[in-house]
Amino acid sequence: MRAPDFWWDDNGIARLLEPLGLIYGAITARRMARAKPYRATKPVICVGNLTVGGSGKTPIAASIAARLADQGRTPAILLRGYGGNLAGPVKVSAHTHTVDGVGDEALLHARRVPTWVAHKRALAAPLAIADGADVLIMDDGHQHASLAKDLSLVVVDGASGFGNGRMVPAGPLRETVSNGLARADAVVLMGDDPRNLANRLGDRLPVLRARLALGPEWRALRGQKVVAFAGIGGPDRFLNTLQAVGARVVAFHPFADHYGYAAADIESLLDEAYNLNALPVTTVKDAVRLDPDQRQQVNVLTVTAEWENTYALDKLLEKKLG
Repeated sequence: MRAPDFWWDDNGIARLLEPLGLIYGAITARRMARAKPYRATKPVICVGNLTVGGSGKTPIAASIAARLADQGRTPAILLRGYGGNLAGPVKVSAHTHTVDGVGDEALLHARRVPTWVAHKRALAAPLAIADGADVLIMDDGHQHASLAKDLSLVVVDGASGFGNGRMVPAGPLRETVSNGLARADAVVLMGDDPRNLANRLGDRLPVLRARLALGPEWRALRGQKVVAFAGIGGPDRFLNTLQAVGARVVAFHPFADHYGYAAADIESLLDEAYNLNALPVTTVKDAVRLDPDQRQQVNVLTVTAEWENTYALDKLLEKKLG
């Protein structure tokens, strides 16, 4: 689903739905309080968030995995495989598995690091360790109760923050901010900070700053007419990024997060780009959901997480992982 506009404002619809949000939050709090999580024999890092939709969790998890690998560790990624139909546990192959089976994020991770999909992450943990992993990284899972965490990072998008501060369906929160931060070891604040979250959250937890750095593909888009599309959490951020690098966006098509593209969807977008003499462009997360033949006809903009202070990150990892 796409996040409704009323999630970001104090308005009548949000206030009307707030009782349902309070029930949603109470159910989450009760589930987390009653949990008896499995303790893995190797350290577990959880990269999660407090809101529905994208905040940068997947690039952050990938960046931490790469950093640990550079330090001589053998990380593995665990995730639910949202959008896929395999309950798992299953080790993901970027060559044989499909989006329909394991979801888009799993395929992105599996290109670089051993990746396991399981609706119950506790079932995948011993398998990943038996496969050689000496540290497990959960991409999402701050509200997942079956696997104990040694380090919990809450990723917060600096621009959107916590929205209107209400819980689903009245707002974007999966639980109350206080409950979520109480189980966290640090906050990763992504991008600019117009809401002054660093100061507000810094009184409770360490705040690490990071941003999404664009891959080299952006240079080919500068000054070019583009037809852009994105089915991610917060697709407008992709639009803003394209405009910021100097692309001339003549048409933009936002889709729901993890949207399953049909061949006809992409054919229509390609036809529009041809008629407008423009370049079709999308995100790397969207690209893995395209038919291989159509994927070759679309320009893909990649991103990686870039840390403001890698020393602070390394010290936190060292403190928690040893």
